[in-house]
Amino acid sequence: MVFCLTWERRKGLCVAESFCFWKNASRDRSGLVNTMSRKDIPSMDEWLKEAKALPEAEKCGMFLTHNGVVRKTAKAAVRGGEKDVPEVSRMLFSYEAYKVEKAIEEAQKMPGIYHVRVWLNEGELQVGDDIMYVLIGGDIRPHVVDALQSLVGTIKNECVSEKEITE
Repeated sequence: MVFCLTWERRKGLCVAESFCFWKNASRDRSGLVNTMSRKDIPSMDEWLKEAKALPEAEKCGMFLTHNGVVRKTAKAAVRGGEKDVPEVSRMLFSYEAYKVEKAIEEAQKMPGIYHVRVWLNEGELQVGDDIMYVLIGGDIRPHVVDALQSLVGTIKNECVSEKEITE
């Protein structure tokens, strides 16, 4: 199961949209329609095309993306500087949907932000698999960079569980 949610600012309100145009859609843990499986990775080109077609796009001077992937180097080695750490072979990844929704809402409230879209994978992932996609659209570069950094940081630190498996 994956999570995909778009937030757009419309007349001061945030409106949730989900992919609900395909057959066999199911509901995810948040109750939103989920139509993607682990193998259905979204197209960032399509996301950008859709975002630029929205009325809010006229206010956006920048769109910035993030694509998190499972890496072979363990977090303890990369972030903690530990030596002789075994390589990662796969990762168990999960998230709490309500926390992700809250993080998206907070990013949407940031100055100059008009478009926020997030996709999260779930389950047992292999090295090189996509963990998450984030798309932020806003008026100027500093606002968009700050929103992306804040949202990805919140998702990584407060919303997801990543268990690196070494073998």
